[in-house]
Amino acid sequence: MASVLFFLTISTTVKPAPVPAVLSYSTSRILLPNSLSTPSLSTFVSLADARPQILKNYLSRYNSPLESFSHYLVSTADKYSLDFRLLVAIAQQESNLCKRIPDRSYNCWGFGIYGDKVTRFDSYEQAIEIVSKTLKEKYVDKGLNTPEEIMAKYTPPSVEIGGPWARGVNQFLAEME
Repeated sequence: MASVLFFLTISTTVKPAPVPAVLSYSTSRILLPNSLSTPSLSTFVSLADARPQILKNYLSRYNSPLESFSHYLVSTADKYSLDFRLLVAIAQQESNLCKRIPDRSYNCWGFGIYGDKVTRFDSYEQAIEIVSKTLKEKYVDKGLNTPEEIMAKYTPPSVEIGGPWARGVNQFLAEME
């Protein structure tokens, strides 16, 4: 069985990110024992969402503790109509995919961390949920959609030095295409 990666775009009233899919195609030829019978050909095609695998591959490449959360990252992004790659790109920029975070914080996103203040979560799932919901309600719903627009509110000091935060997030988004 061979697998091929396709990208599908779904249009709704809220424009979601392109949805990549895996198309599995297998063909088998069955010869019947009766020499008078005609050989038959059967074909099976299945379509599956490739986005969790795209994230899993990316997170695995960097040995991230988020690797086992690839399906949850995608479903949470869908729940809040976010680009499925956004949280991972921000985590890469903020914490090298959770490898540099405050102890026992599960905070891979630099979320609510400034000065001596550290926002802690009880789990990666809780962090993914809260950060996603906040990005949707306090950024996207307010018209802040691109990394450059998000940066102005999420990390204003980066704007003052030419926007390296947004450049990094854009680079990581592109690496997951």
